[in-house]
Amino acid sequence: MTREKVLEVKNLSKTFKVGRKRNVLAVNDISFDVYRGETFGLVGESGCGKTTTGRTIIRLYNATAGEVLFNGESVQGKKGKDELKRFNQKMQMIFQDPYASLNPRMKVEDIIAEGIDIHGLASSKEERKARVNELLNIVGLNDNHGNRYPHEFSGGQRQRIGIARALSVNPEFIIADEPISALDVSIQAQVVNLLKKLQQDHGLTYLFIAHDLSMVKYISDRIGVMHNGHLVELADSDELYDNPLHPYTRSLLSAIPLPDPAHERNRKRLEYEEDTDNLVNATFREVKDNHWVRCTDDEFRDMSDNV
Repeated sequence: MTREKVLEVKNLSKTFKVGRKRNVLAVNDISFDVYRGETFGLVGESGCGKTTTGRTIIRLYNATAGEVLFNGESVQGKKGKDELKRFNQKMQMIFQDPYASLNPRMKVEDIIAEGIDIHGLASSKEERKARVNELLNIVGLNDNHGNRYPHEFSGGQRQRIGIARALSVNPEFIIADEPISALDVSIQAQVVNLLKKLQQDHGLTYLFIAHDLSMVKYISDRIGVMHNGHLVELADSDELYDNPLHPYTRSLLSAIPLPDPAHERNRKRLEYEEDTDNLVNATFREVKDNHWVRCTDDEFRDMSDNV
């Protein structure tokens, strides 16, 4: 059965100008697709370019090069006001910091209803109120929470408010940018389970960005691994976890702790050292079915012989 592509990222690059003379290439010629109804995990250490990728896809940043297609249409370039509104309604973002992403001067009801107001999705105050209450209940809060301000909530509750805000315009695609990294470990699983339930109930497609490979594996159907602006490996979640081919991916996996004292005493962290020649000569290619790795010709031959 042919899967439907919702998002197509083609040779995407993003450069930032730092000062007068220095440019920083944050995202370097990456390509991947996201299929309808799936969760695509994008993982890597801080500074690898994964958040920049998400923000460029949703047009918070303008791409330096490459193309992003959403439902077959380019999201780059100039668009009219109505066209932008339609795009912004279909694609939403859940931000990393639940403390900074909510306006402290607005009540929760108005924060959640902001998108409803912009897109004219409620014909009366009563309908607006009912929709906000529905969203609060969907994310595990109650009607009374709408009358409060963000500072009255915990981090986990604030992130639920951010999720309700993203859902308010009935999007198809949500970019979740490290939505659990600022939360206590005990709350992280609750938020991830909520996202999984919402996906099942509303037919959502996610781009889930995080640095915790174990959590990304739990929620994702496929995973892309980023390092220094490059996409270095991409495979189904179980395949990537059980059979990592790129040494950087193996290094990330070796750092994951397990609740086993004997294992932890003997666990060895694999250090990854970047090969300068590899940076110049490596290309992103399919080593086995649906398993892509950024590698040189010699590495490709070695990997192909061993799979």
